[in-house]
Amino acid sequence: MTFGISRSARWVAGGVLVASVAAITPAAAAAPPAVGCSSAKAGLAAKLKKDITAALAGRKGTVAVGLYDRTTSTTCTLRASSAYDSASVVKVTVLAALLWDAKKTNRLLTDRENQLATAMITKSDNTATSTLWKQLGLTKIKGFLTAAKMTQTKPGANGYWGLTQITVTDEQKLLKLIHAKNSVLSDNSRTYLLKLMGKVVSSQRWGTPYGVPSGVTVAVKNGWLQRSTQGWRVHSVGTFKGGGHDYTITVLTHGNSTMNYGISTIQGVAKVIHKDLAAS
Repeated sequence: MTFGISRSARWVAGGVLVASVAAITPAAAAAPPAVGCSSAKAGLAAKLKKDITAALAGRKGTVAVGLYDRTTSTTCTLRASSAYDSASVVKVTVLAALLWDAKKTNRLLTDRENQLATAMITKSDNTATSTLWKQLGLTKIKGFLTAAKMTQTKPGANGYWGLTQITVTDEQKLLKLIHAKNSVLSDNSRTYLLKLMGKVVSSQRWGTPYGVPSGVTVAVKNGWLQRSTQGWRVHSVGTFKGGGHDYTITVLTHGNSTMNYGISTIQGVAKVIHKDLAAS
């Protein structure tokens, strides 16, 4: 399987193409920060802060969390600006960039682009991602990031999209663009993104949807990647609407001993967020 890459590249668990040398190391966290929450709903911020903190107690690895609920003007953050290797969650950015670029010339996606986008999001297909990443090129990808004000996101070099550096702050910005009307993505583009993220194959629907109340619509994209330093990167981003709430969740992790350990950490956070919002 070749894509015009050097022999120093390799495929790893999670299916993301990375370089075995010249690895990009995410910024290391200093003293463990505290979860910060604010809300227009009385008592909700304190409840979320307490429960997210408890969910992370004793968990190994480094975790970053973002929550925004438009209905109650609720925000929670933890390590919002810490950088992580994106793994496959960057695929949402790739599709958003493709749709943004198509909007500029008022064109629809071609049948081929639609096929690639569907495989990239619903099955996390890496070959499709590499094709679209190359088609867009860094100029267009960076153009979208500028338009989206995702100033903390740094695209992976030399075709290594899985090593794009992402933060909770920027992932939450992206999810908000997908979730609510804006000038960057058209309504049709947002509908398309949500449709594909709502059709992710069942084996990849773990993470932020865990514990979601019945009747709430879910759109999710996950990523997972093992490297020689900082263990497994396991991430989940999702948007949720229903039950009187309209919210987005991002959980980024690295330093996990296994992929399943990272999933468990993410799901512990997601479960309490869904529970607390449903009760508010």
